[in-house]
Amino acid sequence: MHNLFNEFAVLLFLTAMLGLMAIKLRQPLILAFIIVGVMAGPSGFGIITSHGELELLASFGVTLLLFIVGLKLDIDSIKAFGPVVLLLGLGQMLMTAGLGVVLAYALGMTVASAIFVAVAMAFSSTIIIIKSLSDKDEFDSLYGRIAVGILIVQDLVVVLAIITLSSLDMQHTGSQQLLREVGLLLVKGAGFLVVIGLFMRFALPFLLRHAAKSRELLVLFGLAWAVILAASADALGFGKEIGGFLAGVSLASTHYRESIASRLDTVRNLLLVFFFINLGSALQFDTLSTKIVPALVLSAFVLMVKPLIVMVLMGGARFRKRTSFMTAVTMGQVSEFSLILAALAHGLGYIDNDIVGLIILISLITIGLSTYMLTSASAIYNKLAPVLGIFEREMVRPEDDSHESNDAGMDVIVYGYGRHGAYLAGLLKEKGLKTLGIDSDPRKVMSPHHHLTPLRYGDAEDAEFIKTLPLDRVKWVVSTIPHHDTNRMLVAALREHHYQGKIALSAYHEHELESARKLQVDMLFVPYRDAAQSAAEKIVALCDR
Repeated sequence: MHNLFNEFAVLLFLTAMLGLMAIKLRQPLILAFIIVGVMAGPSGFGIITSHGELELLASFGVTLLLFIVGLKLDIDSIKAFGPVVLLLGLGQMLMTAGLGVVLAYALGMTVASAIFVAVAMAFSSTIIIIKSLSDKDEFDSLYGRIAVGILIVQDLVVVLAIITLSSLDMQHTGSQQLLREVGLLLVKGAGFLVVIGLFMRFALPFLLRHAAKSRELLVLFGLAWAVILAASADALGFGKEIGGFLAGVSLASTHYRESIASRLDTVRNLLLVFFFINLGSALQFDTLSTKIVPALVLSAFVLMVKPLIVMVLMGGARFRKRTSFMTAVTMGQVSEFSLILAALAHGLGYIDNDIVGLIILISLITIGLSTYMLTSASAIYNKLAPVLGIFEREMVRPEDDSHESNDAGMDVIVYGYGRHGAYLAGLLKEKGLKTLGIDSDPRKVMSPHHHLTPLRYGDAEDAEFIKTLPLDRVKWVVSTIPHHDTNRMLVAALREHHYQGKIALSAYHEHELESARKLQVDMLFVPYRDAAQSAAEKIVALCDR
């Protein structure tokens, strides 16, 4: 007799082992999960026999993923950049999908298959990009915030696409019947939204307030709310996905959204493991042998042409070439949402197993290679910088937030306007030195709280930006940035531009001191050690007293 528990125990063990290998090879875990599905599916060892149970868990994972997307939906992130991010996001998707359809059709696909493959290639991986920005601590950089803004636009579009596919089975519907079904769906959708709105207005605040008295109950309430709305939406003909998304949106404006999202992340990740295993198990290598060449061609399109499209659009929007390049590199892979879209399209009969397998193969190749590209983005930029000027226009750019005339007579430039940098700049100003702050976080630059010290947007790794600084008059350039590689690039750029003043760097970790000394700068700070030493001296003096 088949033992379901033992089957899932083996699957989880394989997932953990391949996950460890992926981490060791610096690969995203999604790759490991899909490979487990391939190994355990009919193309591998045939371990998976409980397809219904696996699909149920996968369905829960997708519903929870969309619930958390809705929960974290931050329209302010789009508003912060105005229409620029919206145009970049929509423009990239339309151009990528348009060129992708032509390429896929030229490779011998049907029009329907070409459209779905092209749309899948238009979306980039939220998980991969967010993790990369987090690992490099570049969420607050200009390119990081633009990338996140584009991802939000993409997520909204793909959610709408999933909702549309879930709601309408257009393949089996005549034109008149389709119009009737669309009208009926609109009426049911309006009623559904009204019910959710009334519940948000009169019942949800009361229930949340009482559920929040217990952290476990709050998480359970959020999960139950997502599943109930998913089931209701499915019963109305919209599909579980729209219900999960609307459940998240309905809680997004509450004080509890961060608490619910943070605690459900682990549950979501666990359930999504089964979604990716299920996708991997659908791969049939005997039928995919004819798809290797199209997969390689389309992967090259995603890795190279898609980022080029982003660079062209950002160049047109007057961003510097480094900002454009770093943003473009983040987009060079296929999204996890594309896999969900492909699975849904297959379930509705729009595409066959071969096309689903092709999309999965493209995602495996692009996610794997783009991980290395993201890690080495700065080094790649330095090599390509001379030829990237074609994507940059000689004019005032949106990231230039102040004019050079305001920098006249500066004595000190402080890179990094965090707590340490801002405090240092304030002390220098009190001592009578004119100080200019540089930071890569646009929010700090636009904040009214730095009015005592001039502050400009700038990236320490951008050698072109340094040309705009009054280096011939500045006596000191001080970096409080906690990244050795960034400081190394800053020092190299300053010397390349023949800066004659003095340089001071901060080393936040003892093991970085030796590398920092090799840069032969004029002064090294170790903020934590220096602060501890100063505090210790004050304590000893008070004890002696």
